[in-house]
Amino acid sequence: MAKADALSLKEQPKLLGHPAGLFVLFFTELWERFSFFGIRGILVLFLVAQTTGSNPGLGWANQEALALYGWYTMLAYFAAVPGGLLAGRWLGQRRSVLVGGILLCAGYGLLVIETTAAFYTGLGFIILGVGCLKPNVAGMVGALYPAGDDQRDIGFTIFYIGINIGAFLSTLAIGWVAVRIDWHLGFGLAGVGMLIGQGAYLLGQKYLKGVGEKPPAGRQKQAELSFSAAFSSRTPFLTAAVMILAAIVLLVNGWNGGGVVAALLGLMAGLGIYVYQECGPLERDRLLVIFFTLLALVIFWGAFEQAGGLMNLYAQQKTGRMLAGFEVPAPWFQSLNPLYIILFGTPVGLAWLWWKRQGREASSLFKMALGTIVVGLGFLFMSAASAEFESKGESAMYWLLLAYFLLTLGELFASPVALSFITKLSPARYSSFLLAFYFAAVGLGHKLAGALGELAQYIGDFAIFTGIALGCLVAGLLALLLLPPLKNMAHGADGLPGSHFEEQEGFELADQPEAEEEWKKNEQGF
Repeated sequence: MAKADALSLKEQPKLLGHPAGLFVLFFTELWERFSFFGIRGILVLFLVAQTTGSNPGLGWANQEALALYGWYTMLAYFAAVPGGLLAGRWLGQRRSVLVGGILLCAGYGLLVIETTAAFYTGLGFIILGVGCLKPNVAGMVGALYPAGDDQRDIGFTIFYIGINIGAFLSTLAIGWVAVRIDWHLGFGLAGVGMLIGQGAYLLGQKYLKGVGEKPPAGRQKQAELSFSAAFSSRTPFLTAAVMILAAIVLLVNGWNGGGVVAALLGLMAGLGIYVYQECGPLERDRLLVIFFTLLALVIFWGAFEQAGGLMNLYAQQKTGRMLAGFEVPAPWFQSLNPLYIILFGTPVGLAWLWWKRQGREASSLFKMALGTIVVGLGFLFMSAASAEFESKGESAMYWLLLAYFLLTLGELFASPVALSFITKLSPARYSSFLLAFYFAAVGLGHKLAGALGELAQYIGDFAIFTGIALGCLVAGLLALLLLPPLKNMAHGADGLPGSHFEEQEGFELADQPEAEEEWKKNEQGF
């Protein structure tokens, strides 16, 4: 998206030393995350709740609920790609956020209606709405600040505080209302939150003038040509075609989920091969590091996202939740992650700064590897909880508190640096493709999380939790062993200026010649 020019940025009204538009986006995202995480905290619980009683659910089996959870969360991340295309080629970020907010309000409203058609349509609207709003609202935060403004990092900190406040409050408020009163009233409360966020965004439009505007026509044409070029090359086309044929075979034989995933992987593989073929030797080395990082992200999020699925069901069905005569609602455990982030985000950041100043290893690859290991250790607590359940019939709440603490610690190690590292490694002219790959990898991780949760219904929680722990430990240790060659193949990318997703100008599938010139300047230092 075109950023506001320097003069207009300087003329913007200030609040607490920051552009007033920051706080418009702060409240927009706070309430959007309030709604999204509220639904995330109750979705599988609603699906498995009995169809009888004063607060009936849908009565699904656990594996069916976890399968839907996997698809829902995966598609919400995949939708960021067309959401970026919409902004980058036609609407601009500001209008895309508006469209996303409208879709979200409609989606949450439909969930209030107690029919199957309204339920599925509502989830579809939410997926599309998240795809339009989520990637673009954060991009607008970076556009509020002139290049080189040292207030930008503080602005993003304020913005992320809003995200975690929304996530923390949502699972407490929506979780309580949905479990104790009425599921659909909980869905409605999420809708009210989204309406508040959308109202804040509409009222604050005067503070966002010149930010996230519609892109120039030249970039729209270039985006179309770049995408068509990717599959006009023989090897990418054949690779995608073979994968799509395999997907058709899977679909014909009733493996619908596997077929869809195979088709998506085919398209990703074709694009990846195209980008690799078009790059020089140094860029190819970096691309291989990117592909390794994306694979690690699938594993990381496949483990971490058990929080909203299998761990959520475990809290509801197998955890003793009585505390001083009060039964803790299962969704409340979802609030531990944002609470831990608020409490420990700054100390962890300062600890890494101190660690780096001691001359110790603090590369992005090291942080991601260590974060994966820490998440794996967190699941050992869930293994202990499962063993206690097998022997006593229920497990203690403190296992969940400990597990969520380590999952959050692992997230604080790995998640903040992952996308920044990928954008540093990416050839600027193909950064759009690789941003799409990032969201696809995160989405596939969520689908993997749902699939592992389904598998737990057949082989048991202890086997799955222990398997996830061992898988993360092995993946993290392997990454540490490969750290020296991977760092060599990165060719000093960690030392490049930060290039975070929040600062990207959308992810339309287009070359970015203006960014390429900046990249060449950086490359001269090697």
